[in-house]
Amino acid sequence: MTRRYLLPVFLGFVGASPLPAETFHLDTGQMLRGQVLKETAEAIFLDLGFTVIEVPTRHIARREPDEAQKAETQQAAGAKTEVAESVYFTRTGERGPIKKHAETFGDAVVRVSTPRGLGSGFVIHAKEGYIVTNHHVIDREQKITVTFFLRKGTEFEKISKDKVRIIASNPYHDVALLKVEDLGDLKLPQVYLSAEDDGLKVGDSVFAIGNPLGLERSVSEGIVSKTDREFEGMLYVQTTAAINPGNSGGPLLSERGEVVGITNMKIQFGEGLGFAIPVRVLKDFLRHRDAYAYDKDNPNSGYRYLPPPRRGGEGATERKL
Repeated sequence: MTRRYLLPVFLGFVGASPLPAETFHLDTGQMLRGQVLKETAEAIFLDLGFTVIEVPTRHIARREPDEAQKAETQQAAGAKTEVAESVYFTRTGERGPIKKHAETFGDAVVRVSTPRGLGSGFVIHAKEGYIVTNHHVIDREQKITVTFFLRKGTEFEKISKDKVRIIASNPYHDVALLKVEDLGDLKLPQVYLSAEDDGLKVGDSVFAIGNPLGLERSVSEGIVSKTDREFEGMLYVQTTAAINPGNSGGPLLSERGEVVGITNMKIQFGEGLGFAIPVRVLKDFLRHRDAYAYDKDNPNSGYRYLPPPRRGGEGATERKL
C-alpha cells in the first residue's frame, strides 16, 4: 500500500459539515477507518485524522459505511426500516453496486444437498435458522444437509449441518421452508425480502447467487427481461442472469440488495433465459405456511417414487437441481 499526503484542498471547506467515517477491510486482513475525501476507480483517499493515505481499490475486501450516516441516508431517501414478518424480514435497501450487495448477503446463501443431488437456498431468519429453497430440490427426500460458507477474513469457512427439518413445502409453486435445528453458537447472516410485491420493471438490474454445478457462492448479473412470463399457469420473472443446475432455490436480488425472486429453472439449451418465482409468491407461502405443513409420517411424502412417463418427449423447460 502506498502512502500519499494530499493538498489541503481535499480536506473540505471551512464551515462544511464533517464527512462520515467508513470502515475498510483489506484483503491482507487489516482494517482502516476514516473519512473518504476522494474516490476514483483505482483508489480511495482516506483521512485517518493525523494523515491522509491512498488505498488502492483492488486491496479493499469489504466496505462498511458509518451506521449513523447510513440511517440518515435511508431516512432522507424515504427508505423503510427493517420489518419482521412472520419467519422473514423485509427492508427497502439502498441502491448500490452488485459487488457491495454480494459481499453483504453472499454468506446468507447456502448449499442444500440430498442423496439425489444439490441446490441452493438462503437464510431468511438467522436466529431461528429458517431457510428457503425450491420444492424440487428436496422433493421426496428427508435426509438433507445444509452447508454454509461464512467469511473469515479473506477466506471462507465451510460449515455443514445435517439436522434439517422440512417445515412446509408447496410443489405447485415450487417453494419449501427448511429449519436448521442445531445452530448452536453459529451466527448467521440473513437476506431481506423486497417490501414491494410488484416493484420490478423490465430492464431493472438483478443478480443471482447460488451454487451452479456445485461451484459455491457464484454470482451472475443480468436484467429483468419480463416480470410476468407465463409457464404452465404460473407467472415467473424472466432474467438474463445466468441460471444453471445448482442455482435452484437461490435468491434473485435487486440493485437494492433485496430478494425479488427464487431462481428455479431455465430454458433447456437456451442462453440468457433464466426464471425466478416472484417474491410475492414466496411471501404468500411463508405467511400461510401452516397450510403447506410437511408431515414426515404421511405415506405420500418423504419417499421417492418413480415419476409417470411423459408424453411427447422432452419439454422445453427443465427444472434445475
